Amino acid sequence: MKKYLVVCAGLCAAMAFTSCKSSESAYKQAYLKAKQQEEVQQPVVQTQQPETNVVVPLEEKPVTQTQVVDNTDNVKVTQERVSLVSGNGLKNFSVVVGAFQSKANADGLQQQLINAGYNAQIVKNEERNMYRVIATTFDTKEEAAASRNDLITKYAGAWLLYNVR
Repeated sequence: MKKYLVVCAGLCAAMAFTSCKSSESAYKQAYLKAKQQEEVQQPVVQTQQPETNVVVPLEEKPVTQTQVVDNTDNVKVTQERVSLVSGNGLKNFSVVVGAFQSKANADGLQQQLINAGYNAQIVKNEERNMYRVIATTFDTKEEAAASRNDLITKYAGAWLLYNVR
């Protein structure tokens, strides 16, 4: 009796698994039917009139004495008007390694940089009321970018500053 029940259960299971099997032709038929419905329901394409280009007149402005800093090498340079607080003097491009609202914090980082052999300086951005700690300063952007690339390993977030005079 047990054998009979086991054989019946096995046959039922086999029939259940084989009857649920989908055939490739069923998928193909469903695809063709959907394709036919799509072709029938295609919307009518409306023709559009060609766009007319509007030309805005060029506005003439006087030339200012602002120096343009090129960005052909894709090195981001931030332009700020800063004044020297502590140090030997700034050149055009500087590498900033820290920015603080507190002068005491800026002094601490400046001393660390001096102990590490850098000619560190502190400048202040009056507009933002921030003290910037500068590790190195250069005449050219290329030299400053190379120095920034060296310093960024020790001072994450080091960036280039162009002093707007």
